[in-house]
Amino acid sequence: MKIEHLYISSAHNFFGHHGKEAGTQPMLARDRLECVAGKGICDDRFFDHKENYKGQITFFAVETYEMLCKELEIHDKGTEVFRRNVITRGVDLNALVGSHFTIQGVEFIGTEECRPCYWMDGAFGLGAEEKMKGHGGLRARILSDGILQVDGGKI
Repeated sequence: MKIEHLYISSAHNFFGHHGKEAGTQPMLARDRLECVAGKGICDDRFFDHKENYKGQITFFAVETYEMLCKELEIHDKGTEVFRRNVITRGVDLNALVGSHFTIQGVEFIGTEECRPCYWMDGAFGLGAEEKMKGHGGLRARILSDGILQVDGGKI
């Protein structure tokens, strides 16, 4: 697995906004993320959200992004619009649901798919929610402290 991009955000744009306008907090690109076991990513909106939270960190495949760009003919949006923390290349994220895995010395357990929601059509483009079904990314719990860096190592 290669780490292409890393992001955090200090507040939610979609989570908890059902029936309201989307928030406007940007995803901030980082070269590294500090992962804290059982808590999440330092300075991210889900840090210490609740005990044993299943989405302490989220992953999204750049291959899905590239497919969406091609099929929806959208070329002016970046990977940050999906609001996932770690953008990967070269791994089947769905295969990690229910699995323990290690990246750059940090241990995780995949908890579930990041199911796409209706917000994706507005954030990326019409049809994104439907095309992302089954490819929305991975939610995971962080099991050990450590640092993730862009252009990292293998599982």
